[in-house]
Amino acid sequence: MKTWKIILVAIAILGIIAALIVWFFVYNKPHPDFIGAEPDMELPAEQLYLDFIDDEQLANDTYIDKVLQIQGEIADVEQVDDMVILSFVFQDGMFGGEGVRCTIHESFHEEALSLEVGSVVTVKGYCTGFTGSDVIIEHASFP
Repeated sequence: MKTWKIILVAIAILGIIAALIVWFFVYNKPHPDFIGAEPDMELPAEQLYLDFIDDEQLANDTYIDKVLQIQGEIADVEQVDDMVILSFVFQDGMFGGEGVRCTIHESFHEEALSLEVGSVVTVKGYCTGFTGSDVIIEHASFP
């Protein structure tokens, strides 16, 4: 009976140690600094969109999970709940304009909302994918 207690205590201690390791290295890991990150590539927003339209697989391999700096003419700036979305539109689709949609980092909301439609801006952000109609850039900021 005494050995069972020792085994149970050892398992409990190992479980606590494992939980602490998971908390420290996984749950508590720091977030990437998208604002301070250097862009992996710089290109026009229209070129980014056309690359995904022409060859989505190649564009996925080239742009996904990279910090991109893009430049283009603003088609729309909208606030949805606590998000601000800046859009570059290059083609009319079945459900509206298609192009590049940038979710603006919260520290740049006021600056984004003050931008005028039709002005040319440069945006830096993290490319997360293509929805079939829009290239998605998240954590976008103004360099």
